[in-house]
Amino acid sequence: MGKKKRATPKHSNIVPMKMDATFFFEKAVQSLDRYHYDKALKYFRRAAEYEPENPVNHCNLAGLLSEMGNYEESNRILQHVLDRIDPTMTECYFYMANNFANMENYELAEEAIIHYLENDPNGQFLEESEEMMELLSYELDRPTKLTTIKSREGLFEHDRARSMLEEGRFSEAVRVLEKIIRKHPDFIAARNNLALAYYYMGHFEKSVDMIRQVLELEPGNLHALCNLAIFYQHFGDKAGLAGLLEVLRKTYPFHQDHAFKLATTMGILNEHEKAYLLFKRLLKTGETGPDPCLCHYTAVAAYNTGRYEEAERWWRQAAKFDPGSEIPRFYLNLLNKNWDEAVKPPVSYHYHMPFEEQFRGIERTENGLPDHLKRDPLVRSSFFWALRHGDAHTKLQVIQAFGLIADDEVKDALLEFIGQPGEDDYLKKVAIFVLRSIGVKEPLTAVLEGNQTTVAPSPFAPGLPIWDPKWQLVMETAMRYMFRRYDMVQQYDLQTLWVEYLSRVFPNVPKITKVEGWAAALEYLTAKMHRRPVSYQETADRYGVSVATVSRNAKLIDEACGLKEKMDAIFDKFASLES
Repeated sequence: MGKKKRATPKHSNIVPMKMDATFFFEKAVQSLDRYHYDKALKYFRRAAEYEPENPVNHCNLAGLLSEMGNYEESNRILQHVLDRIDPTMTECYFYMANNFANMENYELAEEAIIHYLENDPNGQFLEESEEMMELLSYELDRPTKLTTIKSREGLFEHDRARSMLEEGRFSEAVRVLEKIIRKHPDFIAARNNLALAYYYMGHFEKSVDMIRQVLELEPGNLHALCNLAIFYQHFGDKAGLAGLLEVLRKTYPFHQDHAFKLATTMGILNEHEKAYLLFKRLLKTGETGPDPCLCHYTAVAAYNTGRYEEAERWWRQAAKFDPGSEIPRFYLNLLNKNWDEAVKPPVSYHYHMPFEEQFRGIERTENGLPDHLKRDPLVRSSFFWALRHGDAHTKLQVIQAFGLIADDEVKDALLEFIGQPGEDDYLKKVAIFVLRSIGVKEPLTAVLEGNQTTVAPSPFAPGLPIWDPKWQLVMETAMRYMFRRYDMVQQYDLQTLWVEYLSRVFPNVPKITKVEGWAAALEYLTAKMHRRPVSYQETADRYGVSVATVSRNAKLIDEACGLKEKMDAIFDKFASLES
C-alpha cells in the first residue's frame, strides 16, 4: 500500500511566536508583576541582546539590577550606554548617582548628580535630584558644588540676577539678564528686572524700550504697567500717565507681590490714598512677618494722606523691628518738627535716608561711607542716578562717594562717565583721579576738551614729556599723610597743583633731596586753597621736616603757579558747580 498523504488545512489557527525585543520586554514586565526578578532579569538581558543599539533596553536592565542591589553592574551598563550608544541620555547620570549613594560613595554620587543637573535639558528628575542633594550635603557636611541647572537655566540665572539687583550690583545684573533674554526671549520676569536695572542706573530710554517689549509680549503684565507709569511721570508724559493711572486705580491684585508692586508704584505716582489702602491690606495679611520696610511704606502713605498719628505709630514699629537703623528715627524727628501744616515736606517711600542727608552723614563720618550704605542698593541707585542726572555739584559729591565704595560697579560707572562728551572736564579729571586712587592702573579712554584722549597710568600731565619717579614719590607721600583728613577733591587739587608746578618750571625742576619737604609744602598750599586753618609749624611737625623747608618749597610753588589765582580759580569752579 502506498503511503497516505496528510491533508493540509486551508486555514491554520496556529499563530507563530515572534521572538523580538518587544516580546522579551513584555515577558520581563510580566515577571516583575509576579515578583520573579530572576526571570525578569533574564528577559531584559534578551531584549538588550535583540536590540543592542536601543538604550532603553539597557536602562531597563540597569534599573532592575539596581533594584536587586547589584549597583556596580548597573552602573557599568549605564556607563556603556553613555560611552557607546547615546551620550545624550543624561538621565543615566541620575540613575548612577542613586547607585553610588546606595553604595555610600557620596563623592561619586555628587559628581554624577551635578553632571545630570548641569547637562539634562528636560529636568525629568529635578525634584528627586534636589532631595538627593540635600542628602549629599548632609553626608558630605558641605553644600553641593552646583553652578547651574540646565533645565532651569533661565530661572537659576534669573534668581542670581535678582540677588545682584538687591545688593546694588546693577551692571553685573544687566550683563546676566541680557544674556538670559538672548537665550530666552519670552522670559517676561527677566525683561522686567532688566528694565529696572536700566532704570536704577539712569538708562531711562533703554528701560522704557524694554518695558514696551514686555507689554508687546504680555499686554496686561502688572509689573510692566507699573514701571511704565513711573517712566511716564519721569518724562512728564501727562497724557500717557493719565490713561494708565485710570487702569491702575481700578486694579485690585490678588497676589502679595503684585499688591506690593502696585502699592509702591501708586505711592511714587502720588496716589497716596490707593497706596495707603494697599499697604494696610498687606499688613493685615501678616504673611511677611515683622518687616520694617513695609512699616515705613505704610507710615509714608499715612503721612502723605494726613494721618500723622498713624504715621508715627508705624515708624515706631519700624524702629522696633530695625533697632540699629537711623531711618525710622530720622522720619520720626521730621514728623515731630513744628512744620506749618501747609508746608510739610514730601516724604519718599524708599526705605533709606534722603540723598542730601546721606551726603551730610558721609561728611560727618571720619571713616567715610559706612559699610551698610556701601551695600544698600537704594543708596547705590541714588548715586548712579545723580551721576547721570544730577547737577554738577551733586555729581562731584557722587564721584567722591564712589571713591569710598571702590568696587567694580563704581569702576564701570566712572569709566563710562569720563567718556561722555557732555560732562564737565573738571568732573571727569576728578573721576580719573578717583579711578587711579581705587587701583585702576591701565590707560583710560576719556573725552577731554572735546577730544578722545588716552590717559596714561601716571598723573595726567600733558605738558610734561617725562614723569620722574621722585615726583611720583612726593605726590604719594602727600597723599599718604592727607588720607582721611582731606576729601577726594582736595587730594585731586593737590595732584593738579604739583603737576602744574612741574610743568611750569620744566626742565629746570629743583633737585628733590627730601620728598617730605615738598609733600608738606603741597599739603600746606592745598589747605590754603580750600581755606582750611593751617600753619607752617603744624605741617612741618606732621612731616618731620623744618618750618624753613616747608616755607621755602611752598614759596617756590606759589611763585611758579600763583597761589592767589589758583585759589580764585578753585572758588570760581565751585561757584559754577553749585549754581
